Amino acid sequence: MFPFARPHYTSDTTQFLNQLKTERPELEAQQRQGRALLWDTGMDAQFHANAKAARVPQQPYVYQTKA
Repeated sequence: MFPFARPHYTSDTTQFLNQLKTERPELEAQQRQGRALLWDTGMDAQFHANAKAARVPQQPYVYQTKA
């Protein structure tokens, strides 16, 4: 067991989140819907190929200006 463990301690933030989830049980479903709008989408293969083709190689030393 970890010597500094505090098994009966819950932070104020954890208590707040637990209370919020108890008061608003639909909150997690709304969060999942919001995530689906932005992150859980399919990837466009053509866009990815174009972005890869347009990539510019980085200089060996980034901060050196070209003379």
